Amino acid sequence: MAYNDYFIRNEHEANYVALAAKLAEKIAPRASRYDEKAAFPFENFQDIKEAGLIKVTVPNEYGGDGASLYEMVLILEQLAKGDGSTALGLGWHIGFILSLRESRSWPESLFEKMCWEIVGNGEMLNSFASEPATGSPTRGGMPGTTAEKTASGWLITGRKTFSTLSPILNYFIVTASIVGEKKIGRFLVKKSDRVHIEETWNTLGMRATGSHDVILEQVEVSESSLIGVDEVGSNKHIQQDLGWMLHIPACYIGIAHAARDYAIQFANNYRPNSLPGPISEVPHIQEKIGKMEVELKTARMLLYSVADRWDQNPEERLHLKSELGLAKYVATNSALTIVDIAMRIVGGGSLSKTLPLERMYRDVRAGLHNPPMDDAVVNGLAKAAIASFSH
Repeated sequence: MAYNDYFIRNEHEANYVALAAKLAEKIAPRASRYDEKAAFPFENFQDIKEAGLIKVTVPNEYGGDGASLYEMVLILEQLAKGDGSTALGLGWHIGFILSLRESRSWPESLFEKMCWEIVGNGEMLNSFASEPATGSPTRGGMPGTTAEKTASGWLITGRKTFSTLSPILNYFIVTASIVGEKKIGRFLVKKSDRVHIEETWNTLGMRATGSHDVILEQVEVSESSLIGVDEVGSNKHIQQDLGWMLHIPACYIGIAHAARDYAIQFANNYRPNSLPGPISEVPHIQEKIGKMEVELKTARMLLYSVADRWDQNPEERLHLKSELGLAKYVATNSALTIVDIAMRIVGGGSLSKTLPLERMYRDVRAGLHNPPMDDAVVNGLAKAAIASFSH
């Protein structure tokens, strides 16, 4: 059977894309409203829950679909065509669950319990590690948030920034420095009256992700809530399998894909009275469309090939760090180029808030500040190339 997208390979994938496309069509008209108010799109996530997508990466044995990384990327790219903020938020949740499913880094009983919370109660999950003083957790640094041992568990105090999905989460992971030890703990926290959200998220783009500051004031958690400990300076995060973070480039290339579609439809339909036909027949417009296609096809080819390799070769995953970073680097930078060209095709009208392009232009810029950062990807590629000649 032939599919209308080169990267859809079978009926199972086609069904996922059709479901995500239906949701994208439903949430797209709401996007400008949430963007304008920097409000969290609760109704979008209710629709996503009802469609079953929040459990898509939960293991089969715990009631989920057990979706592959490739399938997750397909879903998120399609959903981002409707609203980038919603897709990015969902990506952090389903990507994190995919990571836990593959690594089984949690105690199995705790992971099983969390999965049934997702499947049965519609709960979502994210990890909060960024802080004002440390910046991105991928850069290293000791968390200012602290965890102090008590007779019955731990007391956690601190502030987390860039806490995507914070308005909707009842459970989340926080990193904290363990008092008296040079160690960093990861804790599962349940929202309580000692957890406060300070609505600080008022940004240029991705305004509806709810990435506010989360403040923890002596939050009590049980001993079993400690799910992992790292030595400070061990750089364990560098060695982790980060395949699940392809949800980030999937989202940004989805936004760019939507901008490209809008621009081409505009070019086919816009007929100024100075021309005998639509502007899509004008050579310099065709050149711009061609350049968008170069960027989009190159980025998607890399993104999906890396996702497929990750799925098919589990033993190689730790060695795909460069390729995973490159897929994100290419996708996010191509997204910037594609949206910019789309706006040039549409012209001055693209600046209007009555059209989606100006929001897409702002949203794709956020991709530069999601991990891994461009400089880290380029530096890593350089070091790998140099090392390949040192033997």
